[in-house]
Amino acid sequence: MPSAKVDVADPQGGKAFGKLMEEMETRLDETNKSFIDDDFFKDVEELPEKLEAYKLKFIECDRDRSGDLDMMDVKYMLEKLGQAKTHLELKKMIQEVDTTNTGAINYVDFVKMMLGPKSSVLKLILMFEGKAKPGEKPVGLPPKRDISSLP
Repeated sequence: MPSAKVDVADPQGGKAFGKLMEEMETRLDETNKSFIDDDFFKDVEELPEKLEAYKLKFIECDRDRSGDLDMMDVKYMLEKLGQAKTHLELKKMIQEVDTTNTGAINYVDFVKMMLGPKSSVLKLILMFEGKAKPGEKPVGLPPKRDISSLP
């Protein structure tokens, strides 16, 4: 009987995909715990919240579910943010962050990049992602004003 191949890039998934995602989240949660327990990062404000946000962003961008952000994952992430880059620019961004010389960014490198003092291009783009999004437009009638509220 042929074995069933799981397409890990398929967000529709199934039981195998759900199990894969659960295992990935468990590994990333364990890594986050090691950062929380590390004295070097004890002064980082709201560290657990930041690590949870980084975990979700990492999972979202790891399209092939390999556990690393390779060139195509970084390309997808930047295109989604409206910051398309050339192949050489992507390679340089990855090299700035990749401490294992694998040509991909693992989760530990990703978190160190985001928490570290060094500003990489990738970090700057990710940090200002939320600030670049347009705010919600007000709905309904504008509030009534009187003369005393004018500047």
